[in-house]
Amino acid sequence: MDPNQRIARISAHLNPPNLNQIGDGSGLRSVGCRAKGGSPGFKVAILGAAGGIGQPLAMLMKMNPLVSVLHLYDVANAPGVTADISHMDTSAIVRGFLGQPQLEEALTGMDLVIIPAGVPRKPGMTRDDLFNINAGIVRTLSEAIAKCCPKAVVNIISNPVNSTVPIAAEVFKKAGTFDPKKLMGVTMLDVVRANTFVAEVMSLDPREVNVPVVGGHAGVTILPLLSQVKPPCSFTQKEIEYLTDRIQNGGTEVVEAKAGTGSATLSMAYAAVKFADACLRGLRGDADIVECAFVASHVTELPFFASKVRLGRCGIDEVYGLGPLNEYERMGLEKAKKELQGSIAKGVTFVKK
Repeated sequence: MDPNQRIARISAHLNPPNLNQIGDGSGLRSVGCRAKGGSPGFKVAILGAAGGIGQPLAMLMKMNPLVSVLHLYDVANAPGVTADISHMDTSAIVRGFLGQPQLEEALTGMDLVIIPAGVPRKPGMTRDDLFNINAGIVRTLSEAIAKCCPKAVVNIISNPVNSTVPIAAEVFKKAGTFDPKKLMGVTMLDVVRANTFVAEVMSLDPREVNVPVVGGHAGVTILPLLSQVKPPCSFTQKEIEYLTDRIQNGGTEVVEAKAGTGSATLSMAYAAVKFADACLRGLRGDADIVECAFVASHVTELPFFASKVRLGRCGIDEVYGLGPLNEYERMGLEKAKKELQGSIAKGVTFVKK
């Protein structure tokens, strides 16, 4: 291979097609670029890769051995993040894509698409305050997914998840590509927080704690099922109320602590990667991969609901019911459903209007 070809191969992941280089004769095109010995895996795209969640998410996904190709898309700063991440000595190919003209190229052929794109919460903002901005972003990205990788598993992080997942579903339905097994709202941060906070109260290792968190991904819609904690724990009523409140308001805790400088980005990226890894292991065919997610559901009368799901080669293999609830959880469920109903309807109406 002559020197120009070698340079082109090395540079390919930094210079995707259409980056003002088509027809310039440079040869710096998006060609195969992999460290020798790299193993085959899955193609993953992150939409919003240069943001507060997107950057640590991209770094952690670059470290995942199940990822063979990592596409990083954003409307600004994508080339810089791509250059930075690409220097990590792990086997995944990294390619950057900048702006709407390159969105379709970023998505073509992807197995998993993760969407953290949108504006973050600031002090005093509710997740619904984010709606008008983030709803439009998710709709645009979903339209491109429907066109370019309609069979990909889609993980939506962009808030408010209780509304953005229904938005994506409506876009996919319009395009004739909706598969309820492939679309998931990422609620893993609620589970991660619940595991951490329960472990603190009970003096346990959080890695050994598993708290099912159902409902949705905002305020009272977040319902931790403390009666179903593993390992089994006995809580006082005061502990139950403290833990439920802290889990439901964990996001606000971080927003206030950051005092106007951001929201939960690092723990969200960790949780998103934990969930994405579960999805990839499911796609690989690993058995018994069970996590909580906000999905199309028949568990309640609502069309979307977060509960335990079993992940497999087609995305979601099974959506589990709620199991036995105590009186406190049953009351919480009714509050969650009332709030969720409006949030879901808001998302559906946004696309249909």
